[in-house]
Amino acid sequence: MTASHYKHPLSGIRVVELAGLAPSPFAGLLLADYGATVLRINRPNLSHSSAPSPDLLVRHKCSICLDLKSPESLSILKSLLQQVDVLIEPYRPGVLENLGLNPTTLLEKNKRLVVARLTGFRRDGKYSNMAGHDINYLAVSGVLSQLGRKEEPPYPPANILADFAGGGLMCAFGIIMALLARERTGKGQLVENNMVDGSAYLATFPRLLAKTAVWDKPRGENLLDGGCPFYDVYECKNGGYMAVGALEPQFFAALVRGLELEQDFPVQNRDRNVWPAMRDAFQNRFLQRTRKEWENVFDGQDACCTPVLGYRELEATGYEQRQAVTLTESPGLEVQQHNAWDGIPMTPGTGGEHVLQEWLGWRHEREFTSRDGALVMIDAAKL
Repeated sequence: MTASHYKHPLSGIRVVELAGLAPSPFAGLLLADYGATVLRINRPNLSHSSAPSPDLLVRHKCSICLDLKSPESLSILKSLLQQVDVLIEPYRPGVLENLGLNPTTLLEKNKRLVVARLTGFRRDGKYSNMAGHDINYLAVSGVLSQLGRKEEPPYPPANILADFAGGGLMCAFGIIMALLARERTGKGQLVENNMVDGSAYLATFPRLLAKTAVWDKPRGENLLDGGCPFYDVYECKNGGYMAVGALEPQFFAALVRGLELEQDFPVQNRDRNVWPAMRDAFQNRFLQRTRKEWENVFDGQDACCTPVLGYRELEATGYEQRQAVTLTESPGLEVQQHNAWDGIPMTPGTGGEHVLQEWLGWRHEREFTSRDGALVMIDAAKL
């Protein structure tokens, strides 16, 4: 492949993604968005073989259907794994081994392979074989205990933190590190990720602050967790909200000036005894105007006061969704705006046979065929 083909940072990287729930497809999406060829392995759907996959994190990916319980189908995956750079595996501990795909054996057959294993709980400890979801991984990591209002139950931030940040994003980060290490050693390796440790790592900052004056109070009573009146969200007249983050004195001064409360609060005060009165004053003042009116007050001001925008209004106003990171010399693939808001599902099998031809030189009805909704190897002895 010539240099001109390496337009994107991960161009030429071949990834096999075993179909799973949100975290592992998100890891695959990150790699695909930056140029890797990601082949998703879907399970056959015998009743609706042409129905789209429910997963919407399929941008820039392709797919084949394999029945991993069938030796003839599993052999296709084994052949692929000898030719690719990355395997993303989302199963519980032991599942891959039970399929005859022990990572140690895979690395012996393809020394450059990176095997990324993503689980919810740690692979050791009492939760390792238990089912769970984002809220459970946050719970046992200690992170969930820090989220929520004072004297209310902990409140999970949808499934963004453990599934996507602590899971998929950390998995992709681990894969990139392993690929960088391979540049020096020539060898791939096993990359083990779990959402408990990923989430805990993301919460390093508040954990280290928990024994300082910044964050040593119970949940919802600290500077950055809703306890502070100048770092909170306020309702406006007729609905809508404004987000306030005026932590620095100069930003606080601009905030109270915009609120016309500078006489009441001439300087920022971190005395917690003052905070209840300050919060009441802020709440009452924000309720006197609509969100749009407050936007007009604070637009262009260094008051750290912004509207809380919803997806529907962003879409209606033509807000452009972009890649998370912009590389000037080797950018990622462009986010197509026509499907930036409405995920387009992918029909299992889309584009996958072309990848088999490109990676292995295989063709349908020569090396493989279709059976019961899955691809299977053709027995060479019968050719």
